[in-house]
Amino acid sequence: MNKKIAGLSQAEAQKRLDQYGLNQVPEVPFSFWKEFAGKLWNLSAWILEAALLLECLLGKWIQSGFVLLMLLFAAYNGASQKKKSRKVLSQISQELTPQVAVCRDGSWQKLDSKYLVPGDLVSLKRGDILAADAQILEGKLTLDESSITGEADAIKKTEKETAFAGTTVLDGEALATVTTTGTHSRSGQTINLINNSAAPGHLQQLLTKIIYYLCLLSGGLTLILLLAAVIRGENILEMLPFLAMMFIASIPVAMPSTFALSNSFEATRLSKEGVLTSDLTGIQDAANLNLLLLDKTGTITENKTAVASFTNFSQESDEAVLALTGLALDLRNSSIIDQALGDYLKQQQIQIAEPDAFTAFTSSKGYSEAEKNGQNIKLGSLKILSQIDPDLMNKAKKIDLTTGRSVALLVNDQLAAIFITKDQIRPDSKAALAEIRRRGIQPIMLTGDNQKTAEAVASEVGLEGQVIAYSDFTKDLDPQKIAGIAEVLPEDKLDMVKHFQEHGYIVGMTGDGVNDSPALKQAEVGIAVSNAADVAKKSSKMVLLDDGLSPIVKILDAGHRVYERMTTWSLTKLARTAELTMLLTIAYLVFGYLPMALNAMVIYTIMNNMVTMMIGTDNTHISYQPENWNMAKLAKIAFSLAFAWTIIAFLFVSGLTKYGVSHDHISTMVYVFMVASAMLIVLITRTKKFFWQSTPSKLVASVQISDIVLTCLLAICGIAMAQINLQELALTLLVALIGAVLIDLVYQPVINHL
Repeated sequence: MNKKIAGLSQAEAQKRLDQYGLNQVPEVPFSFWKEFAGKLWNLSAWILEAALLLECLLGKWIQSGFVLLMLLFAAYNGASQKKKSRKVLSQISQELTPQVAVCRDGSWQKLDSKYLVPGDLVSLKRGDILAADAQILEGKLTLDESSITGEADAIKKTEKETAFAGTTVLDGEALATVTTTGTHSRSGQTINLINNSAAPGHLQQLLTKIIYYLCLLSGGLTLILLLAAVIRGENILEMLPFLAMMFIASIPVAMPSTFALSNSFEATRLSKEGVLTSDLTGIQDAANLNLLLLDKTGTITENKTAVASFTNFSQESDEAVLALTGLALDLRNSSIIDQALGDYLKQQQIQIAEPDAFTAFTSSKGYSEAEKNGQNIKLGSLKILSQIDPDLMNKAKKIDLTTGRSVALLVNDQLAAIFITKDQIRPDSKAALAEIRRRGIQPIMLTGDNQKTAEAVASEVGLEGQVIAYSDFTKDLDPQKIAGIAEVLPEDKLDMVKHFQEHGYIVGMTGDGVNDSPALKQAEVGIAVSNAADVAKKSSKMVLLDDGLSPIVKILDAGHRVYERMTTWSLTKLARTAELTMLLTIAYLVFGYLPMALNAMVIYTIMNNMVTMMIGTDNTHISYQPENWNMAKLAKIAFSLAFAWTIIAFLFVSGLTKYGVSHDHISTMVYVFMVASAMLIVLITRTKKFFWQSTPSKLVASVQISDIVLTCLLAICGIAMAQINLQELALTLLVALIGAVLIDLVYQPVINHL
């Protein structure tokens, strides 16, 4: 560092912090009522609003009140869950605050960017995201300013020019002094790593298809009812409220809430387990993950490299050569190689001196450079430095360069020394990789090391299959037979992710560098490791706080829990909607009337939405294979359940009709039966055991009990429906319970063998 350039003292920095405040811009406050109003303007709301208008035009004021209640419930519930999700992501984003290399009291330290103040001396390097506006004092930077200008072209900046907050350093390194912070910076926005604008995940897209199929089912049955009414010469206007309810019953009012609740529930859980979620779709896609691309360094191996050997090729003593090596180390923004060589120098008791001039390592250049007493020192890639010293590779023949990562030292453009560094395997890597494979996921190690080094690491951690060089990677290679790919450049990773996705794989990707960012963004489950560059964290969906592979298993568990809950939601929604619409249609065609009052139908729909929303918090089991959303299989299971329940309900209605029970009483008893069967369908589909052997979560159980109690009270008291007696109520509940037992005795053995 230039001795004329100095940072602030800690005392002065504290004074400025008190004066200017934290380097952050308060988020736009969440408006509950604005969100509430937004929930009244979407497809689901339009259908409810059309039904409400129809009821009012027909003078059905009680029914209008119930439809209005459902509409307001959907909007209120959706806004409430959005508020909870926003709170969860906001809390998590605080933990993703970038750290900056700052000089305070004459020494360099890593500091949370929110504590930066005007006048701070900061060191910037490739992969950093600027946390404040800063004037470059020394060095050159290539910046991506698209976040503030919208222009994708890289911008080069040098001394005395200003780099703005929110921009990304693509290349170069520099010293800069902070000029403005927080709301005073040009971007006027906090560096927030939470990405709320990502495309919907696979699960959400499939759930949208379910809505489509439900609307088709309701539309088809509605058409049948209309034709039957026309043939019978009945008043179509009297049928309209019921037909509207057929569509209302198919609307997944609680779907957005269930979805948000389940994802935010797991995001909170993961944050306590050392994994931060920056995009909720990463959790849901983790259940479908079947291919995981893993960076070797920092993930499989410890993010600490040690010098395994040192060979002196000069006429100078080892101590003199090592002292020259120290001049070319970056002490401001040390890489793992800088740290490894620095540790080695300390072990050898070599004092690190300050060079007369220093240029930091960049990937485009391939080496760092220093000047001292007229000597030029270059430290970096052996391959690149061999272009400067043509005899380098010939001199290096006596060293086995395949045993680790080689770092060459040139003095006055002549080879002076070669260091061989090795990464240490993490203690948890072998066990974690075995667990990942046990879950049906193929892990593939990616490394820039040579093929022999990669083979040794793959063997040590138990990866099975070939280790190939990237140059041998072809599109017809079976990834199930590949353990690792060596000699990979960072920019190759995006092509590999896209290749595997095109071949039908759901891809996970770990990374830490700026060049990993496009691949992390492209992967369904992009995971930034704990020491990742800011831009890599911003591009990923998950950020690990702990080192190693073990946290990835926790991500898989969270994904499977979300998948199981959404499977339960999908099955119950399909089955309950099909049961209701088929029963009403068949009963109307056979008996000539709809065996359920309109008021009861509205209440039934509200109660269903209340319990299905709570499914997002339900207890569930972990599956140990990648999940695959098979719509045909899902529909087959759901409609089989619906068909079985419809038969039981139809026989029940037939029996009541045969014994002369009035239509009004039948209507109330059918309502009780439908509510009970809906609760029992949830219990049946939520577990792979018989429903009486598995306990739901407290929230699910409490809402179900509340629904049943309220249903019984409404039926007994005759509120919004015809009053029935205790015997009729008990008979209805008994029929539903017996039906559930009979169905589950068939359902569980069949479902467990599919």
